[in-house]
Amino acid sequence: MSLNYIHLFAACALSFLAMGCKAEFENGVNDIDSWETAGNYEPSLVHPGVLHTQADIDHIRESVEQKKEPAYSTFLALEKEPKAQSDYEMGGPFEVIARDGTYGSTKVRAESDFDAVYLNSVMWMITQEEAHAKKSLEIMLAYAGMLKDIDGNDTALMAGLEGIKIVYALEMLRYTYHQSDTYPNGITDEQVEKISTMLRNVFLPVWEEFYEAEPYTNGNWGLHTTKSYLAAAILWDDKEMYQKCVNFYLYGNDNGTIAHYIDGETGQCQESGRDQQHTILGIGALPVICELAWKQGNDLYSAYDNRVLSGYEYTVKYNLGYDVPFTQWTDITGKYCNWSEISAEWKGKNNGVDTERGKCWQPVFYMAYNHYVNRKSLSMPYTKELLETYKELEYDGGHPSFGPLLFNDK
Repeated sequence: MSLNYIHLFAACALSFLAMGCKAEFENGVNDIDSWETAGNYEPSLVHPGVLHTQADIDHIRESVEQKKEPAYSTFLALEKEPKAQSDYEMGGPFEVIARDGTYGSTKVRAESDFDAVYLNSVMWMITQEEAHAKKSLEIMLAYAGMLKDIDGNDTALMAGLEGIKIVYALEMLRYTYHQSDTYPNGITDEQVEKISTMLRNVFLPVWEEFYEAEPYTNGNWGLHTTKSYLAAAILWDDKEMYQKCVNFYLYGNDNGTIAHYIDGETGQCQESGRDQQHTILGIGALPVICELAWKQGNDLYSAYDNRVLSGYEYTVKYNLGYDVPFTQWTDITGKYCNWSEISAEWKGKNNGVDTERGKCWQPVFYMAYNHYVNRKSLSMPYTKELLETYKELEYDGGHPSFGPLLFNDK
């Protein structure tokens, strides 16, 4: 399937953009800094504002206190997650982290540490138990004093998957656990700067390098890079970074953009012919990007006629056992064009392959469902069918997870 430059240029004319389509797709990612098309997407820069505002925090706490379902049962599952414990023991810190290669041995322990940073900040947000805030801060400061580089073949993916966990926690603690008479042991301005410096020195160059490179990956890399980059832009009140993300998401010449990852006619995803694990890893980043922007007053969910919704419904429909259309895809890099049929494979633990589609869900569905159904009263019948049995009570380090608790406007 040719991803449909006709669709792209037509989409630029849609009224929701409220701007001219000045970006030239053939210019690729390298010219992204010169684009002006995101000018109408001005972030409010509300804080806290990385996925959760103070109003969200109040709503989540109220849901737990009043034992509202499904939020309360989801909280009980979060409460039992080992990496959400205030007595979590660090596996690091490390000077260099990687997913593979020379430093590949750090992968599991570093990812676990960053999970604990994120989950303890979430537990702090909900429970106000100071031990969780201290644990999240302890781990961030340990890495800020040690981490120098991300290495290996998967640097962009690692920086994308892990960076947002640190950014989220730093934003949350900065605005809800700052040193004061109430919290004498709270995070200080100096500690905020130290952790930010680590993010700028280690993570930011990897995100920037990905945007400057010619397209070379499947789409999930670009999507996860963008979610971390966008979160950091909010943390740092950097409107140029923010608008650069929006430009890439809407117009970038890469598999990891909304127009190039999901087909506008069917909802087929760029990685649908690869395997279902990576497809869901990719679509799972989409509502995170959109939710980050939504909390800053910008609607990316509706881009290209609610294309995120289409990608979710297509993927869920297939994995529930229904037939879906499939067309061989011509991707941006030209390297991933040989998948002639949709893949039923799930690449499971220990590199095992399971061909029983729909067996290995990831907790990525409720955030999108919350927006399109709870907020906008649109229909997602297949996602609704899935969520009647799949409750998202587990944590997956590639995603915020626990959607019925953390992303539920009801």
